[in-house]
Amino acid sequence: RIIGGTIYPGLMVTSALIYRVLHFLHFTLHIREVCVFLAPLFSSFTVIVTYLLTKELKSDGAGLVAASLIAIVPGYISRSVAGSYDNEGIAIFCMLFTYYLWIKAVKTGILYWAVLCSLAYFYMVSSWGGYVFLINLIPLHVLALMCSGRFSHKIYIAYSTVYTIGTILSMQIPFVGFQPVQTSEHMAAFGVFGLCQLVAFATWLRSKMSEENFQLLFRSILLAVAALIAMAVAAAAFLGKIAPWTGRFYSLLDPSYAKNNIPIIASVSEHQPTAWSSFYFDLQFLVFTFPAGIYFCFKELNDHNIFIILYGLTSIYFAGVMVRLMLVLAPVMCILAGIAVSSTLSAYMKNLDSVAVHAAKHERKEMERNYPYKNEVAQAVIGVVALLMFTYVYHCTWVTSEAYSSPSIVLSAHSGDGGNVIFDDFREAYYWLRQNTDEDAKVMSWWDYGYQITAMANRTVIVDNNTWNNTHISRVGQAMSSKEEDAYEIMRELDVDYVLVIFGGVTGYSSDDINKFLWMVRIGGSTPEGAHIKEMDYFTKSGEFRVDREGSSTMLNCLMYKLCYYRFGGLYTQQGRPTGFDRVRHAEIGNKGFSLDYLDEAFTSEHWIVRIYKVKPQDNRGHK
Repeated sequence: RIIGGTIYPGLMVTSALIYRVLHFLHFTLHIREVCVFLAPLFSSFTVIVTYLLTKELKSDGAGLVAASLIAIVPGYISRSVAGSYDNEGIAIFCMLFTYYLWIKAVKTGILYWAVLCSLAYFYMVSSWGGYVFLINLIPLHVLALMCSGRFSHKIYIAYSTVYTIGTILSMQIPFVGFQPVQTSEHMAAFGVFGLCQLVAFATWLRSKMSEENFQLLFRSILLAVAALIAMAVAAAAFLGKIAPWTGRFYSLLDPSYAKNNIPIIASVSEHQPTAWSSFYFDLQFLVFTFPAGIYFCFKELNDHNIFIILYGLTSIYFAGVMVRLMLVLAPVMCILAGIAVSSTLSAYMKNLDSVAVHAAKHERKEMERNYPYKNEVAQAVIGVVALLMFTYVYHCTWVTSEAYSSPSIVLSAHSGDGGNVIFDDFREAYYWLRQNTDEDAKVMSWWDYGYQITAMANRTVIVDNNTWNNTHISRVGQAMSSKEEDAYEIMRELDVDYVLVIFGGVTGYSSDDINKFLWMVRIGGSTPEGAHIKEMDYFTKSGEFRVDREGSSTMLNCLMYKLCYYRFGGLYTQQGRPTGFDRVRHAEIGNKGFSLDYLDEAFTSEHWIVRIYKVKPQDNRGHK
């Protein structure tokens, strides 16, 4: 696809602006250095805005606790480490800043804050597609205030200003265009905006008419407007003026939708449902303070606390549906934890003797009778909170070091003596491609590695992370899933010169192409050209996916199997195991000693992680 008109420009514009400002001030940094440190810079801004937001919601103390928690929370630091140059690096700051300005607008009802909120929303839209969550959460907040009888003139000014100015500004982003007024995921915001006008109009009418006449007129107008809106929406949907929900948003409401209908979306690891262990891994004790924070918000229920309750409940649902949205959950977890910890400490700190010593003598005696051991209990609670905070810091440091501080292109593992073993196969293979292939050579691999091959090997790929054409990706999946002879015809059709596969059977690298292969089968069979590819053909009769002698003949003879296991059958990989033992699947492969008729092995990296094959010219296979 065309890059310029189909991306969110906020990240690049921000980088370029910082680069220009630094050069204007005579700081001669390379643009690469700006990109590397952009995410850590904005994570520091996120800490500040988290403090401001939590301060508006609760108190200074809660803000300080929340800011300290979000500074090191693994769920956010995964996208804010140095070198992580992605939309989310600045989008989380934009989102929290928009929420902060929204709370200010709701509390004050001043147009100034509402306009600033609109500008922050515009920056958010320019930075990340997750702005849809924001533009649905704010209307949900307004709707909840209406239903609870808390709707006021301040809310009307805040939402009407944010929606109108924010929508107009967001439509200036080329990739967004008219989506805010034409797509289903934006219709809730539009509906709440219309409802605000009706409620405001009804309030004005009530002040001008008697109650009896008002009720009669209001019901008539309400029925007429509802009928008109229903007919207009139905007509617009029928004529195609309102686009249906995209597959990614459908999968949020129905987690099985993508797997059953759009496997290309479900194949992305970030779109998988979140495992329970991931919540603790990325949030640690924040998981347990979340309900406590919700409780304290309900205890002091007001307009802005309703917002943070809705934010917490919706984000925890979406984070459970899609692991990528853990990033959206982490900030509200820190905010609610800040509220819970601050409220708990504030309550028990009053019971310490050192604090209560200034109380009157008769008051102290009465407290001792009604609340024995208050000092000891307070010390115990404060000690537990301090211990939890200490373990949180230790856990976050460990997770950041082990999981989020290594580049995905250079792998590392711990040896038996505790040292690190480096697997640099990816860079080795890409360097070989750059030095030993023609500049116009085309490389076919699964789309996961497209960006890396393009950037590091400077070679054209058939599909990459930016490919929107599902049919094109499906053809690659069909080639990998077919027999070598049939795959050769597809490769000829795609004008492929080299085929690259990732294989972890020697080192135990589990994120290899064999473990991803079933997604290639599903995507390959999702188009009419691949209708002959059936997922069940790659399973055993008992429904297992295996690569040993029990594996299906279709699996043991497909192109992916042959490219990964070529010459592997004679290799010893583990002491006490036979040749051809796959250390990932923990099985001896079932098809050994085969040869390749249509491809030649061109390169295999040191640890066999990357394998590259050259497609034979047509003449070399004996056909004219």
